[in-house]
Amino acid sequence: MPKSIDDLETPCVVIDIDRVEANLKRGQAKADALGVALRPHIKTHKIPRFAQLQVGLGAVGITVQKLGEAEVMADAGLTDMLLTYNIVGAKKLARLRALNERVVLKVVADSPDTVMGYAQTFADANKPLTVLVECDTGLGRCGVQTAAQALALARQIVMSPGLAFGGLMTYPAAGKIEQSDTWLATAINLLDDAGFDCPVVTGGNTPDLYRLEKSVVTEIRPGTYIYNDRGQVSLGAATWDDCALTVLTTVVSRPTANRIVIDAGSKSLTSDLFGLTGYGVVMGDTTIAVKSLSEEHGVIELDVPNDRPRIGDRIRIIPNHACPVSNLHDEVHLIAGRDWLESVPVAARGKTV
Repeated sequence: MPKSIDDLETPCVVIDIDRVEANLKRGQAKADALGVALRPHIKTHKIPRFAQLQVGLGAVGITVQKLGEAEVMADAGLTDMLLTYNIVGAKKLARLRALNERVVLKVVADSPDTVMGYAQTFADANKPLTVLVECDTGLGRCGVQTAAQALALARQIVMSPGLAFGGLMTYPAAGKIEQSDTWLATAINLLDDAGFDCPVVTGGNTPDLYRLEKSVVTEIRPGTYIYNDRGQVSLGAATWDDCALTVLTTVVSRPTANRIVIDAGSKSLTSDLFGLTGYGVVMGDTTIAVKSLSEEHGVIELDVPNDRPRIGDRIRIIPNHACPVSNLHDEVHLIAGRDWLESVPVAARGKTV
């Protein structure tokens, strides 16, 4: 059994538990100060014990992206979930109905077709399904395109058997909170004029949590705030000392005085650039970036020749984006300082359906 990170096989993910707890407390305190509910997205960690910790610190529930994630969390005892994905197809809808019997569940829809599928599935259910209208407030992904469409879809939900209207949901474009708020305010006013109550307006992400001062959202859904990463540091939402997740890796080759090759490639470090140059930076010297990735190799090119680190030395990489890294590993190793505490399975890893 390992005693420290020095005993771990590389490449692997190590999680500084003290930083995790500090990050979660900071995020919850910010939401409380803003007077908005916190519903963290578990896609970052995919670990039930961390979801339970988030709820224990004051989160109203969790956000999940796929049915498989929701089922894993329900099996672990999580009871309040928002599934921010259009659920389409008879098999998935049957699973959704079964899940709705087990937990407090909300889903989203952005089309009459999706609402119709929900209604056909839940018309004779013992428990109605709560549906929020997903709104495209600038990201350019899913969502109704206008406030008038949001009202029309809300009306369809209200009139459909087995469904209840739960409010509005958006994932705003990065750095465009004001644009999103303007869009949502228009929709809220239309709903109000039509006599519709809008119980929840849910939006946001980790950068928005820390930028937000005043907003029409009543609930915010950060994910990465639990670990933070190079991307969040670049956005001003965290510092390097807030980064709890790193990939521990070993130097396996030094072909030149400038080149370092590590045993963490695209199967261990995400290839998501996140708008940055390189694929992660070295913890302790964040001026050094991983220049390129192949499947099993990461390449670092030093600006100034150096004989360190040497073959066999181990370094830790802060990834650009922590969320995909979680999905690349079966387990993570919890540490305090350099002491190994335990290994935890990433229970919702790979739950893409």
